[in-house]
Amino acid sequence: MASDPGVRADSADSADDSHVAVHPDSAINSVSVLSEDSRRRMFTFIRRAGRAVTRDEAAASVGISRKLAAFHLDKLVEAGLLRTRYGRPGGIRKVGRQPKVYEPTDAQITVNIPDRRHELLADLLLDAVLTEQADENATQAAMRTAERRGRQLGEAAREETRPGRLGPERGLTVCERLLDRYGYEPVRETPTRLRLRNCPFHPLAGKAPELVCGMNKAFLSGYIDGLEVSGVEAVLAPEPGECCVRLSPSEHDHDGRTVQDR
Repeated sequence: MASDPGVRADSADSADDSHVAVHPDSAINSVSVLSEDSRRRMFTFIRRAGRAVTRDEAAASVGISRKLAAFHLDKLVEAGLLRTRYGRPGGIRKVGRQPKVYEPTDAQITVNIPDRRHELLADLLLDAVLTEQADENATQAAMRTAERRGRQLGEAAREETRPGRLGPERGLTVCERLLDRYGYEPVRETPTRLRLRNCPFHPLAGKAPELVCGMNKAFLSGYIDGLEVSGVEAVLAPEPGECCVRLSPSEHDHDGRTVQDR
């Protein structure tokens, strides 16, 4: 379940049910703007202020001109680290035009090389604990929540893209988009077989492979079913240095009917 070296980054605003992953360039760009010393110190000052900060205050915090501070602040806004509005610091009301003020966004920026999705695994396990039913054990609850989350993502993707009927080849093409966004590093071995080079849950998967790999398979199976891809299934196929799951040809579609009979 270990991963080969790769580059991936993600940015998440919250640990909600969707766990929306964005293009790695977005997170990398957000982090890279903090490489400049004055910019980074201004960002730290604004985060610790506990209130919106004016351009003059930001400039004074690092001892630079107002004009130069404006340049750095705009970069932080473009990177999604700060947001702006017009208002008085501390809510003080005065006559006249209100100055532009800056405050941190709620964005959580994470860069992992290779990509990891431990927050998704933790959220699934938390859901399992909170929704465990009387007739199931903890492992069964974890499998259920993983399959349900994957199915929800698949249904949402189908609703958004409206791809029509999805056979194995087109279905895997659609699946690749989510797999890439979630750090699986998919590689198309054949038109109907997808290999996953990275495990987003490493190294935790190595500590409890039966549980984590089972949840991984359930998550991807749910996504395939929600997306309504025919002739493809998620199967356990552990390989050193890779994800334990592959997407391979199946004799049945998402409704359990034989593909050849359709």
